[in-house]
Amino acid sequence: MARFEMLEDGFGAMGATAQADILFELGMMYATGRDCETDVVAAHKWFNIAAIKGSLRAAELRSELSATMSKVEIATALREAREWMTMH
Repeated sequence: MARFEMLEDGFGAMGATAQADILFELGMMYATGRDCETDVVAAHKWFNIAAIKGSLRAAELRSELSATMSKVEIATALREAREWMTMH
């Protein structure tokens, strides 16, 4: 998986919004299978991180996606999001 370097220094709210948009797009990529295999766990992970960064649309889609996922899938996605947030 590609690693994105997202720097907010000097950008303030604009940087946070841009970062949330990029993370939202990663969620959309995995949710729809655009340029990759569809992966609901990865989609949930990226939507969750985008929601934490302020994307309301990501929060809505994360909720919709959760309704189709098993508890194990959701737990995995949440763990992966937490690990990503810890590292970045």
